[in-house]
Amino acid sequence: METKMIFERLLDHQELTREETKQILVGITEGHFTTEAITALIAAIQMRGISVDELLGFRDGILATGVPVPLDADRYIDVVGTGGDRKNTFNISTTSCFVIAGAGYKVAKHGNFAATSVSGASNVIRDHGVVFTDDIDRLNRSLNECGIVYLHAQLFAKAMKFVGPIRKELPFPTFFNLLGPIVNPSVPQCQLLGVANLDQMRLYKGVYQKIGIDYGIVNSIDGYDEISLTGDFKVTTNQYERVFKTTDLGFTPVSPEELVAGATEEEAVAIFDAVLENRCLEGQKNIVLANAGFGIQVLEKGRKDIDECIAIARESLESGKALATFRKFVALNS
Repeated sequence: METKMIFERLLDHQELTREETKQILVGITEGHFTTEAITALIAAIQMRGISVDELLGFRDGILATGVPVPLDADRYIDVVGTGGDRKNTFNISTTSCFVIAGAGYKVAKHGNFAATSVSGASNVIRDHGVVFTDDIDRLNRSLNECGIVYLHAQLFAKAMKFVGPIRKELPFPTFFNLLGPIVNPSVPQCQLLGVANLDQMRLYKGVYQKIGIDYGIVNSIDGYDEISLTGDFKVTTNQYERVFKTTDLGFTPVSPEELVAGATEEEAVAIFDAVLENRCLEGQKNIVLANAGFGIQVLEKGRKDIDECIAIARESLESGKALATFRKFVALNS
């Protein structure tokens, strides 16, 4: 599609098709769009709001131009947040992944360095000495031997480098921020996603339904893009949509201060280690158990109730299995 026609459609408030946005993304990587055209395209879609099919098309384009990761497993999960809630929480999703893997499930965690917080998934993983890789044999060895593999986004999504400088110059978040959680190059069959608001929950629900995977989408009503236990939170899955209270899970409400990662990467790493070593604040532990529990429920296709899934997560953490999994992961990947 010609650039002029794209903008005529957008200025007429028309939505683009999934195939059209895929081809736009591919065209960007092939140098068919100027910097000015890419900037205008991002701004036009952002002002109107992106549709499910448009987001899926950009996802298709990123996966088509990136590095695929075929993994030796039939079923595994990614636990991730959209980011951007500006709450500077500790590495809840990443910690939950090791709890899930410690419980005997397979995990393919996709992540990147922090954008709006002190420590992203790649920060805390790298700070333990892990060397990122796109070597498929090494990635599969990690998954097979300790149940979890880490996929550092910058090694796989080659298209993002073409829009990265433009995104940094724009004074507002763009729809590219929404792509991170859905461009895991291994294309997992299960995902637990934390979103910062209910509009995002509706958008991703439509995305997951069209992709056809098992999903759980969570949002804390007070704006956290994960289950924070600071108040009520909403969960939508393939099986149900429900608002939970913290007490519904048998937990007491957590104060926002207990979620903070600290002021430095080192402080965030210390919290991550403390949780896996089961010597953290009770609220920090319960937050991880809640998120891991809902992840396990997604893996189980909703056949286990959430109390049972949290109990599985608790056994993984309190028995030391989650910590042993993490230590083996570091040994294999350093």
